[in-house]
Amino acid sequence: MTDTVQEWQLAARPVGRPVPGDFRLVERELPAPADGEVWVRNTFLSVDPYMRALMSAEDTGSLAYALDRPMTGGAVGEVVVSRAAGLSPGDLVLSDLGWRTAAVAPAGRFTRLRRVEGVPDSAFLGVLGMPGLSAYVGLTGIAGMRPGDTVFVSGAAGAVGSLAGQIARLRGAKAVIGSAGSAAKVEYLTGELGFTTAFNYKTGPVRELLAEAAPDGIDVYFDNVGGDHLEAAIDVLKPNGRAALCGAISGYHDTEPAPGPRNMIELVKKRITLRGFEVGDHAHLQPRFAEEMGGWLAERKIAFRETVEDGIGHAVEAFLGLMNGRNTGKMVVRI
Repeated sequence: MTDTVQEWQLAARPVGRPVPGDFRLVERELPAPADGEVWVRNTFLSVDPYMRALMSAEDTGSLAYALDRPMTGGAVGEVVVSRAAGLSPGDLVLSDLGWRTAAVAPAGRFTRLRRVEGVPDSAFLGVLGMPGLSAYVGLTGIAGMRPGDTVFVSGAAGAVGSLAGQIARLRGAKAVIGSAGSAAKVEYLTGELGFTTAFNYKTGPVRELLAEAAPDGIDVYFDNVGGDHLEAAIDVLKPNGRAALCGAISGYHDTEPAPGPRNMIELVKKRITLRGFEVGDHAHLQPRFAEEMGGWLAERKIAFRETVEDGIGHAVEAFLGLMNGRNTGKMVVRI
């Protein structure tokens, strides 16, 4: 056990696309845990698209990153010292105390985890964590996907999209269509993940590519991208179609508000429902999600990939790579 921690802080608020100079890696002393606290060594850190919004100058609520303070995010770690009931040295825990090598905090900041045979600990940041729950909530609780639906997932090779498409397939979708940013990712979707079809959105107008992939229209759209993908989905959604709006990564670096979809009248004409959601508002679905996802994993019905960067020093590199689409599946940092 060491008494020091390395942690990333936000040094400047990004303007447009973040750059390495917006971040600072610092080292500081960790206090000994007091009564009710634990000392945890992080083993895996999560970097996620939502973190970009927390770096902005605009008011993003209580979770916004403060300058010159350690950033937060998902982390899996092991308890080293415990002065709290219910947690013991060696326990595997989940917390929001990421972007750092270790943390001392009240026991309530940590959730004890039970390892799953054959599944890496990092999966609690991906398929068994927030991305998996986001995919599950969006399809089942927001879009109300039904057997026989045709489902379109944008950003389908990412942590959330790759799971959303597979969940749709396992829940009886008639067809699952995905968009991704390279030929290799398209092959991953239609091969390993079992999507019905997929397209590379960089090869032409999304409107045309989606219409070709779904000539009979779509019933459900799971949106991770926004922008031209949302506009295309509105065009192709059938009457009474439903869209779960999980993210809009295409606009995260905009310095001016992006124009809205130009075809909003279609929402009226086709009685389309667009509904945004934050996964934290749907914690009541966690037990059902854990049971279903655990069963699918045990039966090898769900596949997942991770893109892994090694070392706390590469956490910013991992985040910037994520925002540039360098990942397939979940991007994690191994400490």
